[in-house]
Amino acid sequence: MMTVDYLFGRGVSRALPKSRLRFRISARTGKIRFVLVGRKLVGTFRPDGGLALTVFGANLLSKHRRFKRNCVVVAEEAVPFISEGRSVFAKHVIWCGSAIRPGSEVVVQTTRGKVIAVGKAILSAKMMKRFKVGPAVNVREGSKS
Repeated sequence: MMTVDYLFGRGVSRALPKSRLRFRISARTGKIRFVLVGRKLVGTFRPDGGLALTVFGANLLSKHRRFKRNCVVVAEEAVPFISEGRSVFAKHVIWCGSAIRPGSEVVVQTTRGKVIAVGKAILSAKMMKRFKVGPAVNVREGSKS
């Protein structure tokens, strides 16, 4: 799980239950395609080497303190929309982790730390803090979708 540590921070892979971890291999390429815990999908390996997390996977990894660097905390007023799968706008970002770059995997959380969505960052952490208009995160999966 060195890839998880590389993408999200050293030691973050310790949050995954190793005894129940499974992998699915692509029949066409022979590479790891899916990461599962039991029968639940944690994430999918993208062709660029990244890992597209599911909400379930984000919940597992968010238990590690270093993973917070990949998270965005949003205002309570935006939570119902984001949890349905809508984009996160810069004006709703209250806090964002230092590891966020454009195109990186992002976990969206409430002010209480509950995972409500996962997606790709459009802006860097510095830009999310400064901008007050436009999208900041393109949400791929919301907790209610």
